[in-house]
Amino acid sequence: MNEIAERMKKSKFIVTLTGAGISADSGVPTFRGKGGLWRNYSPSYLATEEAFRRNSNLVWEFYEWRRNIIRKSKPNTAHYVIKEIEEKVNDFVLITQNVDNLHQRAGSKKIIELHGNIFRNKCFTCGKKYENIPPTPTPPNCSCGGLLRPDVVWFGEPIPRIKEAIYYSSICDFMLVVGTSGTVQPAASLPLIAKEKGAYVVEVNLEPTPISYIADKSIKGRAGEVLERIFKWENQS
Repeated sequence: MNEIAERMKKSKFIVTLTGAGISADSGVPTFRGKGGLWRNYSPSYLATEEAFRRNSNLVWEFYEWRRNIIRKSKPNTAHYVIKEIEEKVNDFVLITQNVDNLHQRAGSKKIIELHGNIFRNKCFTCGKKYENIPPTPTPPNCSCGGLLRPDVVWFGEPIPRIKEAIYYSSICDFMLVVGTSGTVQPAASLPLIAKEKGAYVVEVNLEPTPISYIADKSIKGRAGEVLERIFKWENQS
């Protein structure tokens, strides 16, 4: 922990990459693996443009169910530690694969949401974006007459901010990777880019991932507990 804290303290640009594991202690399901089915549907079946065209009400109901779960969740220690790191570092960017808005609720501001935000919506027809739509059982209509859909990246869709994420990963000198499986592309390639450009890479996860072998330090453990220990060292050093 001391070595990581010293590296963090000396770093000029820190990038943090987070995945579903950071929100586990907040009670947010990952929707992958065990227990990932909803009414016998796989998220990979529902989270597509084709599914929305086929049955927009079913897809909307799935996302409303997810929103209701996330609304009851609160940011955990890991979210708050990352916010504190941002406040102490001049050059910092948080890249998250999560759509749950918990980083924002914890106070983080310099965020690249790779996969969008489940609490934003946009028109399926014209793309106009909407904030703070009240819960509704069916998708509302846009001013153009089209149906609203969640402003998240569905399977097969491009990732709008991936170029930014690649750029910041290539110029950082410290990357903290928290709670990501290291299997979802293109996010999984970001730590490799950082490492190739000379960054010190630290991974925090419950189990080994494909990122573990390139990380300078790979720490097994719950995100909040590990980050709190690192940050305590950083404050002491």
